[in-house]
Amino acid sequence: MCRLLAYSGSPIFLEDLLIHPAGSLVSQSMAAREARTVVNGDGCGLGWYAERPEPGLYRGILPAWSDRNLVSLCRQIRSGLFLAHVRAATSGEVSTGNCHPFAHGRQLFMHNGQIGDYPRLRREVEAMIPDALYGERRGTCDSEAIFLAALGRGSEIDPAGAYAATLRDILALNGGPDEALRFAAVHSDGERLFAFRWASDGQPPSLYAKLDGSSVLVASEPCGCDPSGWQPIPPGSVLEVADGEARLRRFDPLGAHAQPSAAPRVSALRDTVATAAATRNAA
Repeated sequence: MCRLLAYSGSPIFLEDLLIHPAGSLVSQSMAAREARTVVNGDGCGLGWYAERPEPGLYRGILPAWSDRNLVSLCRQIRSGLFLAHVRAATSGEVSTGNCHPFAHGRQLFMHNGQIGDYPRLRREVEAMIPDALYGERRGTCDSEAIFLAALGRGSEIDPAGAYAATLRDILALNGGPDEALRFAAVHSDGERLFAFRWASDGQPPSLYAKLDGSSVLVASEPCGCDPSGWQPIPPGSVLEVADGEARLRRFDPLGAHAQPSAAPRVSALRDTVATAAATRNAA
């Protein structure tokens, strides 16, 4: 499985999270601690928001640990909202078009997981992409197909609803996948950040969140100079960060993804995530 990291908060240099700290994303590309695939060397990518309307995007097929361009960009780029990904391919060849994040206008998306039985379902999954968006298909992997299909279902306005509808439609294809559909993913429109953790078999890939002052980090594995404070995002949840506040709500493509009655502030994120996890474990 892949490894990913997203950040929303005061602008920082990307190298402060992606390169230098113990357990950084680059170090996870060589030795992931919470994944079946220890080495994630099938490419890497960055997406960041700065002074232009559209996000910057860098994707390459070199492993993150040997990509000098990646290191140079991380040293120079300063951003208050960015996504980063290192890939271990489960579908699609090693190519730039299959590297994350994927972009459309101001939208960015990256994914850790898989559509089970994708070779059998690929043609039907791709048919879910609207004609107006199919021309933007650059790769062959399942993650990009999910992104484009969700755009056609309104992810620019309601990402949680659009991804729920997309995953539900995939499960309904030709009797559904024989293997699990797993979805740990991040979507951003430059203002909001959505982090999803869900799987059709109840065993989604790892995904954590951390409050650091007024900033929020999301990652496949805890990382950074201070490893304390990381909490797992509960399975079947989506974490939304916007306007200095965070909401943790249910995400269930097979049912309803309910809104909380009141949105907890970012300062309460740690308690919110921990409480939700304890509630689910007790259920």
